[in-house]
Amino acid sequence: MEHLVTSGTFSLDGGTWEVDNNVWLVGDADEVIVIDAAHDDSKIADAIGTRRVVAVVCTHAHNDHINAAPALADRTGAPVLLHLDDRLLWRQTHPDRAPDGYLSHDRRLTVAGTELVVLHTPGHAPGAICLYAPHLGTVFTGDTLFHGGPGATGRSFSDFPTIIRSIRDQLLTLPPDTVVRPGHGSSTTIGAESADLQKWIDRGY
Repeated sequence: MEHLVTSGTFSLDGGTWEVDNNVWLVGDADEVIVIDAAHDDSKIADAIGTRRVVAVVCTHAHNDHINAAPALADRTGAPVLLHLDDRLLWRQTHPDRAPDGYLSHDRRLTVAGTELVVLHTPGHAPGAICLYAPHLGTVFTGDTLFHGGPGATGRSFSDFPTIIRSIRDQLLTLPPDTVVRPGHGSSTTIGAESADLQKWIDRGY
């Protein structure tokens, strides 16, 4: 695994905010999958080098997670993959360029002998996904789960009870020592986040 931070803006519902995004590369010396091509396709391409890009995977379609995806795909020849339920959000940023394929829950992606399992985790966005790599003991959570709690749900296309159910059903069932690698900020573990999240579950979400 490799980790980059790229910087730019996030825009939705008439507001714009400066953000730093985590970009994750999973693979080996020959091939990689890029998770969330944010802001700077040149910086990401430099990190990839001469390796083959199996796919550019979007954990959801907020503009700060997808704004560099088409350009990176054009550079590398890799397909851009997104969950079907986020196609409307995608069109807000890229109205003239569709994703190359759509992801669904429990789909398996393989890179360099490592399997990534797609977990559909709506709430922050309708088509939000996480990618679980059991052999690496890690889950890439996009904006579904952070160090400190669930992703934001105060804007269009989001819903707080839905994100709590997604975390309860798809993430808190993973081993407690699973490392959570989010779309922004520092990493954490499922175990470290579970106690705080349990309070929302106990309230009936």
